[in-house]
Amino acid sequence: MNAEIIAVGSELLLGQIANTNAKFISNQLSELGINVYYHTVVGDNANRLKSAIEIAESRANLIIFSGGLGPTKDDLTKETIANHLGVSLTFDETALNYIEQFFAKINRPMTENNRKQALILDGSEVLANHHGMAPGMLLEKNNHTYILLPGPPKELEPMFQYEAKPKLVARLNGESVIMSHVLRFYGIGEAELEHKVQHILDTQTNPTIAPLASDGEVTLRITAKSNSEQVAKDLIKAKEDEILAIVGEFHYGNNDDSLASKLVEMLLHNKLTISAAESLTAGLFQSELAEISGVSGTLVGGVVTYTENAKINQLGIEKSLLDQYGIVSQECAAEMAVKVREKFGTDIGVGLTGAAGPEPHDGQPAGTIWIGFSIKGYEPVTRQLKLSGMRNTNRLRAVKLAFSYLMRLLAEKGYEKK
Repeated sequence: MNAEIIAVGSELLLGQIANTNAKFISNQLSELGINVYYHTVVGDNANRLKSAIEIAESRANLIIFSGGLGPTKDDLTKETIANHLGVSLTFDETALNYIEQFFAKINRPMTENNRKQALILDGSEVLANHHGMAPGMLLEKNNHTYILLPGPPKELEPMFQYEAKPKLVARLNGESVIMSHVLRFYGIGEAELEHKVQHILDTQTNPTIAPLASDGEVTLRITAKSNSEQVAKDLIKAKEDEILAIVGEFHYGNNDDSLASKLVEMLLHNKLTISAAESLTAGLFQSELAEISGVSGTLVGGVVTYTENAKINQLGIEKSLLDQYGIVSQECAAEMAVKVREKFGTDIGVGLTGAAGPEPHDGQPAGTIWIGFSIKGYEPVTRQLKLSGMRNTNRLRAVKLAFSYLMRLLAEKGYEKK
C-alpha cells in the first residue's frame, strides 16, 4: 500500500503554522510498512484541492487528508471530496448530538454552521473525535482508501492512533498483530548509534528498526508483525536484547519515557527532594519537571537568578566570589546549587549558569554552560558543557544534560533506579 498525505489549509502555505500532522502520520504509517512517497499541501480552494486529489489518485491507493473539516466557509475538504467522488453528505447523529450538548453545556447558542461539522461522506466509516467536534471518516471507493482527519493535532493524533490505525491494520493483515517498541538513548549521536548497530540495521527483516533523532536524543523504533501478540513481543525482546548488548550504556527509557520522567521516577523512588537555581535556563529545568505527574512529591521549588544582583540577593552568593570567578563559572554553578538546596531545605540542589548565545556572556563564548549539583552529605559536583546550537536549543540541551548527569550521579552514589 502506497500513501499520500494531503494537508489542507492556507495557513500552512503562508507559514503561519508548521505541517506537523504530516510528520506524525508518516511516522505512524512507517510502523505499518506503508510507503509514503508524497506530502502535498494545498490551500482552502476547492479547484486546487480537486486537482491535488486527482494527482494523488494517480500515484497512491491510500490518501489521507488533514484539515478542512470545521464549521467555516473555507473548511471544504469533505465537500470537495464528496463532489469529486460523486457521493452525498449525511449527518452523523452521534457527532451532531455531541455538538449540540457541548453548546448547551456552555450555555451558548449553536450557530447553524456548527451542524456542518457533523456531516460525513455517505458510506464511510466514522472515526470518533474524543477531543473535538468534527468526526473523521474512512471511505473505500474506486480501489482507493480515503481517510479524512481534523487539522488540530490534539484531535488528529489520537483519532489516527486509536480510530484509523486499527482499521488500516485490519485491511493490511487481516487479524495479524503489529507491535512497536521504542528504545530511547541519550549521550550518543545518531550517526554513532547507527554505526554501532549497523550490522543489525543491514540485516533487519521482521522486526524492522527505524532510527530517529530529535532534540539531542536518539530513538530506535522496533516494529514486529505476527499472527500472535506474544510472538510479536518475543521478536521485539530478542532484537532489543541484541541492541542493548551493544549500546545499553546510553539507553535511558522506552516508549513515552523522557529524561524528565525518568529523573522524577528515580527521585520519588528514593524519596529525594529537589530544588533549582536557574540563570540561562530561566525556569526551564523546573518547567520540564513540572510536566510530569506526581512531581510535587519531589520538586519543592526554585528561583530564577538571571542577573548578578539576583544571585547575590536571592541566593546569598558572595559578591567577591562572582567578582573573582564570574557568573559563568564552575564556582558560581556549584555555589548556586549549594545555596538553593539550603534555601529550600531539599536533598538536592541544582544550579545552571552559562552563555546561551548567540553573543558571549561574562567574557565566556556562547554555548559555555556550567551545571552544579549539591547532594546533601556530599561535596558539590559540576559539569561543563560547550554547546554550539541556537540559543533556545542550548537552553533545552542544558536542561536535558542536567537530568542525565544527575541520574548518573545519583546512581554512582548508590541510589536505585525504579
